[in-house]
Amino acid sequence: MNNRKSGFLRLMFGYALTSLALLTGNGAYAQKSIATYSTDKLVIDKGDALFEKNCAECHNFRQRGIGPDLDGITADVSYAYLSKFVVNSQAVIKSGNKRAVARFTEFNKVPMPAHPQFTPADIKALLSFINTKKKVAEVYVNTADLGPQVTDPMPTKIAKAGLTLKLQEWATAPATSTKNPLTRINQTFVLKTPNGNRLFMLDLRGKLYEIKDKQFNVVMDMAKEKPKFINEPGLGTGWGTFAFHPDFLKNGLIYTTHTEKKGSAPADFAYPDSIPVALQWIVTEWKVKDPTAAVFEATPRELFRMDNPSAMHGMQQMIFDPTLKPGMPDYGLLYIDLGDGGSAETGYPWLCNGSTQPRGSILRIDPMGRNSRNGKYGIPADNPWAKTGDPNILGEVYARGFRNPNKIMWTPDGKVLISEIGFNNVEEINILKPGLNYGWPAREGTFVLSFNGKKSGIYNLPAHDDPKYTYPVAEYDHDEGNSIAGGFVYTGNIPVLKGKYIFGDILRGRVFYVENADLKFGKQAVIKEFDLQFGDQKSTYVDLVKNKKADIRFGLGENNAFYIWAKTDGKIWEIKDCVPN
Repeated sequence: MNNRKSGFLRLMFGYALTSLALLTGNGAYAQKSIATYSTDKLVIDKGDALFEKNCAECHNFRQRGIGPDLDGITADVSYAYLSKFVVNSQAVIKSGNKRAVARFTEFNKVPMPAHPQFTPADIKALLSFINTKKKVAEVYVNTADLGPQVTDPMPTKIAKAGLTLKLQEWATAPATSTKNPLTRINQTFVLKTPNGNRLFMLDLRGKLYEIKDKQFNVVMDMAKEKPKFINEPGLGTGWGTFAFHPDFLKNGLIYTTHTEKKGSAPADFAYPDSIPVALQWIVTEWKVKDPTAAVFEATPRELFRMDNPSAMHGMQQMIFDPTLKPGMPDYGLLYIDLGDGGSAETGYPWLCNGSTQPRGSILRIDPMGRNSRNGKYGIPADNPWAKTGDPNILGEVYARGFRNPNKIMWTPDGKVLISEIGFNNVEEINILKPGLNYGWPAREGTFVLSFNGKKSGIYNLPAHDDPKYTYPVAEYDHDEGNSIAGGFVYTGNIPVLKGKYIFGDILRGRVFYVENADLKFGKQAVIKEFDLQFGDQKSTYVDLVKNKKADIRFGLGENNAFYIWAKTDGKIWEIKDCVPN
């Protein structure tokens, strides 16, 4: 779903995009016209490539997900009309088409962007590929005994806290595009050194910066290091994350994830060739020649490579346990979050949350070891599934059942929190424990999730629930937001904020908190919302950036500085105070 160049922009998780499907079944526009579709394999292959680059992040042919599903659309809508809609959907909606207007309203009046760059040949190829996808029906869950479908998961709305965060503009990241979003800054990290701390920030388009005196200096450029590197279609694709080994100053090791085109190299985690591959995610270890250098000269060593069936839900974070010291158990073990790669939504749920495939899991590996299947990393003996001794079971999996884990962080009292970007209904905060199953794709939040053909729905948990599933400790529904942005427990000098886990919603730019002490298994912590003041101006993020998708993220700086920023404009704001309204 949770910023693409030239294409069907994925504007939000849950804020489903207005799409071609708006047009089905509406009078003269619902004419069948298949004569203009090509059956030439080269044309269809070109359309496949265009779809993967421009459309697959939002649309598939099985389920209504980020955007409406497109299976069978060419049987219901004319070629001429589809062509007009792809080029300029807003013009079609403004023409007064009743069906289009109704759906546009249903999807929160967020338009699909115009695509004037598409040539008639591009349109023909794209629509010819879409024409090969026919209607399917597939039932994942029997809902006969679950009662009525839940339409409002959380009727009680998130209350305002009566507190205003006072934010001060701190710096602006360099633009890496001339189009929205101007940046894709996604992660910060403070590296402690004997000669002073170094603050790093990642832009998913391939730049790792060191911020010094508020100047952004490029330390590594993934596009130069990896010629097959891609950062489109946006969102999680690109340079996903980075992690310094805790002994980096001695061993010079950095770990990264990034995306490459499908087929760039054989995958360690592949699947039958009857299932499409959209792109590959790669985990790499880099040996930096001089860890103190302003620009890192580094030699790469690939740890593993994974095929994904869509551009969605990749590897958003990897992290070493920051609470451990040398010599302590688990020191130097690397946690990697793997989204499901869009497996469930594209009709291949068996590619996630299973014992033989890693997608939708948190991995814990020893990068110094070599007992993995490919001999390039280690599997800790105390990982829950490593204890089985079964060579067919992936021992590197630490916990499973995630759709799109957004951020992993350790709290001051030792909990490990994972923010989980939801599907159509619920955003989650989970406590990570080894061996647990967090439910996806059978659960969404504290509800049963059912994919029935092209529709999905949620239902209340049965009286005798399956004990194998673990549920979130805080959640909100899509009345409140559409894509959670994981945050941190505040540890700075503002008394009223201490102990609060501060997070937000990527799309709507709302900033929330829960009390860290209230995050406990078996209960739902109460979420409250901050008001925001930017400098002297009280505002919202959406109004501030003048975009319906705020695209906010959170990060930490030196001396426990707490930053909030929007990829939309790249401006980084620091929390300076919190006052009663």
